[in-house]
Amino acid sequence: MSNDTLTTVSILVLHGPNLNLLGRREPDVYGSVTLDQINQLLVDEGQQLGVTVVALQSNHEGVLVDAIHDALLKHQGILINPAAFTHTSVALRDALAAVAIPVVEVHLSNVYQREAFRHHSFIAPIAIGQISGFGEESYRLGLHALVNKIRK
Repeated sequence: MSNDTLTTVSILVLHGPNLNLLGRREPDVYGSVTLDQINQLLVDEGQQLGVTVVALQSNHEGVLVDAIHDALLKHQGILINPAAFTHTSVALRDALAAVAIPVVEVHLSNVYQREAFRHHSFIAPIAIGQISGFGEESYRLGLHALVNKIRK
């Protein structure tokens, strides 16, 4: 694979509701890292992998759905932390399935060690994988997995 091909890969990173409060929100669960720090980590990691990373956070389901639709022909993969929408949003699940772009679901906390309602994901069945419980490292691992899958 040529270096030109490697630089044409673009990954859309979507952050769901309340993630804009990272660093202040329940640090015992989510840690002290901010969303800006996670985004910078992903941009830096993307540069090392030779991919472009574009990040968007929204507290509004429709904004995330629109971003998924807009990803067609722009991005080759989607890394998503749907946050609370993980457990509630058929709309996000359907949008991801409709665009048929490879998706990796990530979570900062281990959702399976938390409340029972967090154990169900509408996204997981259509994602190529799910990574949770490693804090901001979940995003980095998810980015690597997604890029590896796209390049195979």
